[in-house]
Amino acid sequence: MLGTVVVSPPRSQQVCMSKRREFGEQIISHKGVLENNYESLRILNVERNGNVIYTYKDNKGNVFFGLYDCQTRQNEHLYTFEKDLHVVSCSVNSDRTLLAASLVHSTKEGRKNELQPGSKCLTLLVEIHPVNNVKVLKAVDSYIWVQFLYPHVESHPLPENHLLLVSEEKYIEKFHIQVIQEDGSRVVIKDSGHLPRERVAEDFVWAQWDMSEQRLYYIDLKKSRSILKCLQFSADEKFNLMFEAPLDITLSDSGFKLVNFGCDDLQDQENLSKHLTLCVFTNHTGSLCVCYSPKFDSWEKFTYSVFYFHKGHGKTFTAALGSVDSHVTKGLTFLNLDYYLAVYLPGHFFHLLNIQHPDLICHSLFLTGNSEVVDMLPHSPLQSLSGSLVLDWCSGKLYRALLNQSYLLQFLWNTQLDCEKMAVLHCVLSCGGDRRFLEAKIIQWISENISACHSFDLIQEFIIASSYWSMCPETSNMDKLLPYSSVLTWNTEIPGITLVTEEIALPFMKVHSFKGYWEKLNSNLEYVKYSKPHLHYNNSMVRREWHSLISEEKTGRRRSMVYVKNILDNATKVISNLEARNLEPRLTPLFQEADNHQRLLMGLMVSELKDHLLRHLQGVEKKKIEQMALDYVSKLLDLVCQIMETSWRKHSLHPCVPHFSGRASAAEFKVFHIMTRILEATKSLFLPLPPGFHTLHTILGVHCLPLHNLLHYIDSGVLLLTETAVTRLMKDLDNTEKNEKLKFSIIVRLPPLIGQKICRLWDHPMSSNIISRNHVKRLLQNYKKKPPSSVIHKSSFSVEFLPLNYFVEILTDIESSNQALYAFEGHDNVDAKFVEEAALKHTMMLLGL
Repeated sequence: MLGTVVVSPPRSQQVCMSKRREFGEQIISHKGVLENNYESLRILNVERNGNVIYTYKDNKGNVFFGLYDCQTRQNEHLYTFEKDLHVVSCSVNSDRTLLAASLVHSTKEGRKNELQPGSKCLTLLVEIHPVNNVKVLKAVDSYIWVQFLYPHVESHPLPENHLLLVSEEKYIEKFHIQVIQEDGSRVVIKDSGHLPRERVAEDFVWAQWDMSEQRLYYIDLKKSRSILKCLQFSADEKFNLMFEAPLDITLSDSGFKLVNFGCDDLQDQENLSKHLTLCVFTNHTGSLCVCYSPKFDSWEKFTYSVFYFHKGHGKTFTAALGSVDSHVTKGLTFLNLDYYLAVYLPGHFFHLLNIQHPDLICHSLFLTGNSEVVDMLPHSPLQSLSGSLVLDWCSGKLYRALLNQSYLLQFLWNTQLDCEKMAVLHCVLSCGGDRRFLEAKIIQWISENISACHSFDLIQEFIIASSYWSMCPETSNMDKLLPYSSVLTWNTEIPGITLVTEEIALPFMKVHSFKGYWEKLNSNLEYVKYSKPHLHYNNSMVRREWHSLISEEKTGRRRSMVYVKNILDNATKVISNLEARNLEPRLTPLFQEADNHQRLLMGLMVSELKDHLLRHLQGVEKKKIEQMALDYVSKLLDLVCQIMETSWRKHSLHPCVPHFSGRASAAEFKVFHIMTRILEATKSLFLPLPPGFHTLHTILGVHCLPLHNLLHYIDSGVLLLTETAVTRLMKDLDNTEKNEKLKFSIIVRLPPLIGQKICRLWDHPMSSNIISRNHVKRLLQNYKKKPPSSVIHKSSFSVEFLPLNYFVEILTDIESSNQALYAFEGHDNVDAKFVEEAALKHTMMLLGL
């Protein structure tokens, strides 16, 4: 599930990793550079520009320093110490003119675990362009770690370099080192006898260096309380204390631990599981996570905590380790994977935690040691470095940890648990890449597993999640405003893990002007403080407004035409936007009718979403927000169209609308089922559908379902009778007894206005009867009784039936007095005479005459 090998040892040391295919290819081999002295090869540090510093010894014990350039993929020799020393720490400045190294004497056995009595740790500064003077910075009886600062701008050589020295005596100093050029290209230290220094931190018990962002995190104890602090080093090499945050963890004042100050191997690897693990992770969205695992004290369970400071809460997880005999012999590793962080205990579990949306456990993936994925990961101890780098101590390989999208898709097909389907679906979408290709793969999976998920709706979750990931990476704070998931609560247990959630104190920001990451973190903290309940958009307002507009349409009343026109204009823009996304001709017969109801829904959603974003997105142009609203609604519709298109192609249906005649094929049954599931998914969220969807769905329903099932679908609201669909039905089907029963059952379920139009298309006594009833109802709804006339005019029919004659006389009087008002929408043949004829025919039919 992880990504690329950056640096690896020679093939003789690759046995334990040779079958772990998901870790990618070897990029570099040291053969030819190390002259067969492979056993002593050790990676020391990875600088901010990606260059890897390593060391090895020859047969005489001389120490060689090398650099692997990640851009040119070439090795470069830096310096050689002609003594048998062990390197504690090493760093090279950005111009590769200075080398800082901390060294101790090797033991007689050639190992480096302990300093010998009376021996000293030497911290040296060496001029290496070309090799020249060596200056001793420190000569003490405690360990020293060194790290050059790397400025953000590296376009030209810098006159001053800055070096951090971290002492085991719990202080950190910064040295200011000026360099000058002599004799052309020779670079030397200016005034090497007096290098200015300043104290950066002291009395700390834990510190971590963030190589990528040039930040120093450290913890000091105040009244036995752990306080996390962060120093940001800027381009001019000044530094500011950015925040202080209380941590609810127990640390010993006598302890000392460093994270990411090079590839440290001073700790006893076999006892890693006995020590606490603590590290800080951030990403570009303004997240701030502190991961903590206390000392291991049980063979049955493992506990670790993640403090999501950007969300205002922390979670403590307890993972079951299985049998009592499955001893933990390797340490826990936390890995930074951008939108996710991974917690890995070799041989026992792998937990992929969603740091953007950590509220529901189903959005994170937990795999036990029985999983194939866990078995494929390295079983040796790992060290997590800055920039998503991981060092495998056993093989000596250095990896850049990435989520393997193709493997995640494969896992999605194979997993059986709903919680894993949910987590992996979001994880795959977060990986980016070719989104069209990715969505097609997911839709293919959904089509094959449409009924295999019981805890949530696959189509619904895919539409919401994919729309979210298509929008959120582009604009800050969109993750707080758009829905991330269709699932709001999750009460199902995740096998193998339990958790406890608690609110935590927020970091106290120590500066008042923010840029970049700090601006986003501060925005997240402000959101936690003041924005409750959540600001995620939902369609509740759209639902109410849409029902109001439809109700007004039915009653013949309509508010301002300008208002309705603006809404329909929004819908037109959405459809144009949607068509611009689609470069290939559509097979699915959609967008072939106006479908004003769906257009109103589209337009309303654009309008409401735009207002929602305008209220909560600060500093974004109104025109850009309008486009974002259009893009989001277009994306929702596009995903529905993609599902339809995939289903249509898969079952080889004709691009034309199916005919009513003939029997439905198995393919049409399957497409009808998919469309029904799409309708269910969008209905509860009140999402718009492409114009023509309901017509196509109804036609397939008439084609596929027996009459009693069809009517049940219509009455329960699953099938929506549109004027286009019913018009086709009346024209395509003849008047056999079966078809007459179907047509009549459809007509009586139509809204009055559509029903009147459809009846005129059906040349049948039943439709004449319905037309007559409607005409009489319209005439008599405002009728006021008048004194009886003394003369009864005879009907044109030679039938002496006084009640009918009298009734027709009344209708004729009303028509003659209100001819303009009661004209039947241009159908002059619908009058009292038409009603009389229809009544007599209907009576004769009932009497069997």
